[in-house]
Amino acid sequence: RPRSASLRASLTHESPRRSMASSVKLTLPLPALMSAAAASASPAVASPSPAAKGQPMSSPRALSSPLPMRRTSVDDSREFSSECPKTDHSHMKMQAAKARASFKRPRSWVLVFGWTLAMCAGLVNVVSFRAWALYVSHMTGFTTSIGMHIEGYHQRDTEFSTLAYPSMLVVSFLFGAFTCGMLIDKNQVHFGGKSCYGLALVGNSLLLVVAVFLTDKSKVAAGQQQIVPACFAAVAAGLQNAMCTSHFGAVVRTTHVTGTVTDIGSTLGRLAMIFLRKGCRRSRLNVVEVAEVGVDARKLLVLLPMWFSFLLGTTLGAYLYTEMGVQALLIPAGFTFTIGAMYTLFRQTLKGFLKKIERERLN
Repeated sequence: RPRSASLRASLTHESPRRSMASSVKLTLPLPALMSAAAASASPAVASPSPAAKGQPMSSPRALSSPLPMRRTSVDDSREFSSECPKTDHSHMKMQAAKARASFKRPRSWVLVFGWTLAMCAGLVNVVSFRAWALYVSHMTGFTTSIGMHIEGYHQRDTEFSTLAYPSMLVVSFLFGAFTCGMLIDKNQVHFGGKSCYGLALVGNSLLLVVAVFLTDKSKVAAGQQQIVPACFAAVAAGLQNAMCTSHFGAVVRTTHVTGTVTDIGSTLGRLAMIFLRKGCRRSRLNVVEVAEVGVDARKLLVLLPMWFSFLLGTTLGAYLYTEMGVQALLIPAGFTFTIGAMYTLFRQTLKGFLKKIERERLN
């Protein structure tokens, strides 16, 4: 006892850096320390430990046993694993819906009207070149010609008239589109409203008729260029081209086919890449790819007939010019005048008819 008392006194008079917990542990007996450690390791166990009963511990491994972990049930794991595919599938469905909504195919009668206008434009373009030695809708070519003639006029190689002709045609086409923008305030085909489609079509017809009467037959026989009738026809082309600028995402140009051929090529390229990635097997396409293929297919059903209609109009114009000369322009003029007059006179009737069709389609 004197030895233990001196040892205890030396421990209590140690450096103040020693924590209070260490001094307490040293003063406690060993069985009490073991019972406290067991109680702190498993507080949820209701039965008293062997050390608390005064019985010796059977093995020191019981003190180092880990805390009991909550086991995840089989149903929880299945539910977690099934949520991810459902989330991915719903996300793909949303993407497919967005792809389908990006393009809406125009109505059949709107497509037929646009294809007919493209046919008329092809006819006018061929007849104008045959009669006046000038195209009336090739704004890309005229802009290129302006740049070339600016250099030639600066170098004294060309006359001013060669620079004036393409410039006048570009301005005439631009004026026709400007006039259409004033008459039709919407960027989509919307028949039956307050837009002056009838006036625009009648104006297109009158411009072509004026171009026919301003044609000098002697210059036609000599193959000389005639800028005045060509400018009137260019105004008519700009007016018609701006009339159906776009319809539900499908860009529709009726007087030239550069943009149409570009859209056809890009659409076919997208379709080819989708099928090549899947080994040219439609069964391997996912929901989004099926939607994209459907959208591109509907675009082609709009663009390919548009290009073919322009081609058919050019062929028809070449045959008609051989038989009728410049008077062949009266055929598209008569068509646009008839459609424009009917629209102007029967706009309300047409509006009610279109509403009836829309109600039947919704029902």
